[in-house]
Order: sequence, then structure tokens, then C-alpha cells
Amino acid sequence: LLVNEALDEGKTVIFEGAQGTLLDVDHGTYPYVTSSNPIAGGACVGAGVGPTKISKVIGVCKAYTTRVGAGPFVTEIFGELGDRIREKGGEYGTTTGRPRRCGWLDLPMLRYSLMINGISEIALRKLDVLEGIDPIRVCVAYEVDGEEREIMTPFVEELERCKPVYEELDGWEEVGAGGWERIAKQGYDALPRKAREYIEFIEEQLSVPVKIVGVGPKRETTIEVP
Repeated sequence: LLVNEALDEGKTVIFEGAQGTLLDVDHGTYPYVTSSNPIAGGACVGAGVGPTKISKVIGVCKAYTTRVGAGPFVTEIFGELGDRIREKGGEYGTTTGRPRRCGWLDLPMLRYSLMINGISEIALRKLDVLEGIDPIRVCVAYEVDGEEREIMTPFVEELERCKPVYEELDGWEEVGAGGWERIAKQGYDALPRKAREYIEFIEEQLSVPVKIVGVGPKRETTIEVP
């Protein structure tokens, strides 16, 4: 009642979800899921707010892909590079400390998430973790059963047969922690050119704007994209 009253009065209300789309009990990669619906629709159900009252859905994703525990992972990176991303990104479970599996950005998976959640803009986090990696690979499609598919389907048996179709982008130089804080203060145009090209490639592929970029763990290392 209080939330609906606030909305009726024209106040801004923010619902923040946890976990991720592919952990959704109905629309995720079952059985590797949670017991709830951590998608945008879950906010309506949990808060008792009608879907027509949601005016904007911001999809939060990392500049690469991670997964905890078992389950299909089409773009997983093994070896030294995977370890490097895990350490630099602090990719360990918050409560369990379990190491997260790391991989390249998966656009078929993101397209599925955009569809399921009705995402209107993207907050791209941990861009700084990819500094010094060259080239950077991005999965633009899956190859499965002799076909190429641009959107993921959440069926485990099929995902286990999928092979990634990659495009390679130029990486950018290492900036360092202090450098990223300076860049964040200066704004989007201060990002390395190749980092901006990476963001623009994602926008072009997904047809959804990236409006927030994270280049560090602090509030001060968040950049609003004009």
C-alpha cells in the first residue's frame, strides 16, 4: 500500500533485484537455479505493484560473464586468463567465498535477459577488470546443431552443445586504480578510446543504450553516459 501510494503521488521508487536472470526458477537454466524469480517481473510480484507502473528497467551486467557452481557456460575462459579476471574482479561468492567461473561477454545470453526483463537501458559494471587484455573477445552468437543463433534458449541440454561465435575487439592499456578514479571524475569521454568502442559495440549489438559504466568498486567510480 505504501509503495503504491508513493507512486500515485509521483514519487520515485527504485526496486533492486538480487542474483540474476539465469537463476530464475522458471526462466533460468534449470536445475541450476534459485527458488524464486529474480527477474524484473519478480519486483512487481514481491512489492505488489502493477507492471504498468514500472517506467524503466535497468539491466545490470558485468563487462564479462561469471557463474558460480555447476551449469553450462558457453564462453568460459580457462587457465591463466580466467584466473587473472577472477582475481582482478574479486570474483568470489559473497557468503561462501566460492570462486566464480569467468568468461567472455555473452551477447546471446544478454539478448535473452533483455527480452525476459524488458530492459530499457544497461548498467555495465567492472569495465576496469578488462584493462590490459588484448584482444578482447565477445560472443555474438552460438553455433548449435549446424545453426547459428543470436539469442540464447535456457535449455541446459542444448546449451551444453553450443559453441561460441566470437568477434575480437582491440583491448586498451592498463590504467590502474588511481587512474580509473580520475577518469570517473572527468566523465565518459575520458575513458580510453578502445574502452568506449567496446561499450559502443555492445550497444550496437543489443540495440539498448549503456547509460551507466562502472570502473571500480566505489560509488565515485561510476560514470553516467550522456
